[in-house]
Amino acid sequence: MSVRSTAGPTLFFYDLETSGINPRADRVMQFAGQRTDTDLNPIGDPFNIIIRLSSDVLPDPRAVLITGITPQQTLADGISEYEFLKVFHTEVATPGTVFVGYNNVRFDDEFMRFMLYRNFYDAYTWQWKDDRSRWDLLDVIRMTRALRPDGIKWPVDVGGVATNRLELLTAENGLDHAHAHDALNDVYATIALAKLVKEKQPKLFSFLLDARHKKTVSHIVDSDKPFIYTSGKYDAKTEKTTVALKLGPHPGRQSGSSLVFDLRFDPLDFVKLSATELSECMRRKKNDLGLRLPVKTLQYNRCPAVAPVSVLDSASQERLQVDMKIIAKNHATLTKHKDILYQKTVEALSLLDELRASQDEDTTTPVDTRLYEGFFSEKDSQAMTAIQSRGLDAIDDARQLIKDDRLAQLLPLYKARNFPESMSSDEHEAWEAHRRHVLFAGGDNSKLAQYFTALSMLAKDESLNPEKRFILEELQLYGQSIMPDIDS
Repeated sequence: MSVRSTAGPTLFFYDLETSGINPRADRVMQFAGQRTDTDLNPIGDPFNIIIRLSSDVLPDPRAVLITGITPQQTLADGISEYEFLKVFHTEVATPGTVFVGYNNVRFDDEFMRFMLYRNFYDAYTWQWKDDRSRWDLLDVIRMTRALRPDGIKWPVDVGGVATNRLELLTAENGLDHAHAHDALNDVYATIALAKLVKEKQPKLFSFLLDARHKKTVSHIVDSDKPFIYTSGKYDAKTEKTTVALKLGPHPGRQSGSSLVFDLRFDPLDFVKLSATELSECMRRKKNDLGLRLPVKTLQYNRCPAVAPVSVLDSASQERLQVDMKIIAKNHATLTKHKDILYQKTVEALSLLDELRASQDEDTTTPVDTRLYEGFFSEKDSQAMTAIQSRGLDAIDDARQLIKDDRLAQLLPLYKARNFPESMSSDEHEAWEAHRRHVLFAGGDNSKLAQYFTALSMLAKDESLNPEKRFILEELQLYGQSIMPDIDS
């Protein structure tokens, strides 16, 4: 899996298959990737790695039915997270790497961050240090469809609604994608799709690749001018794209995050509302009656697909159902009332935060989920570095350095998951107590109970083929095999 040295940046297309959709609680079961140059020519061999599932994690049976990767396969063919991250940092996260995926910013990158955190690595430096960066092809595809669709066939779902699912795009355009939801095949399909966009719309492709950097995004968004913004939060009927204007910085996040207003809507409808009324607008779902506040958070470090309004030609205006006279009118109105609307929006966000806090009755948060509670101190970072380089041999020394309670709680879990054969009898007992709590807590509503209920419900589906029924049987056996002794 060695990678030859190359001059300049390289793209590393990667994809994960996971045990579920929650990056805080679920796990990576397959990591696959292929490095390319900026012309999308492959460099070196592909990566295709199975990662072992630890016995305190139950996969979502529906996810396993999609991927076909059973827990038993990860135990037979996989390596530990510790072993995988050694390969990842040595051979994948090389200087100048641009990490690329399909919806990776919202999905794959988050799984990687939580895996890094669980294993005492910095969760962020792999995406920015040593000239590294990230890019998401999904929003590139969305903006291409919205602004420059010529030369590419665009699929719709069974209801006739525009869709940008990878397997449908590859099928529509005759691209090889024989085994969707296998990570390596998805990587090859993503590269093929990138080549198609680069061939048919090279200027837009290059512009968006360059625009992955926060400085470029800031130049467009912070200009006090309307800009084109493509996001999954916007309606498919208008190709997930609108004309937006920065309202102001997001009050609860670090620099590089703004609140932006959708200029399709008249700001006066919202300026007259109180902060409480605006918070109610924020809480409404898509199909709920009443006004919904057309304000969205734009995060500069998440590769948002933004562009100057000048790229919006007449064909695009018609396709996006954008009336530039209305946009200009709403822009003038918002400029006049921006300060007061921004102030009320900030107050509304604060009210929502207070409401969420009052509704959060669960005071015990599993340590695996606590990545975003803050950065680690210098001493904690020293302990983390020691564990990265020496693994098991550094654990005793790290205990003396660690100050953050998250790392202190993670340490015995790290040892049990990655080096189970090294546990003492006391450590093994503590690990079993942890597993009993995770799997049995909640009684009839425990994770184990929900798991077996899901298997039972899925087994009732008469359309399942023999292969999927075999997977359900394997999952049943796995659940039984990892059940802790309730009396020990």
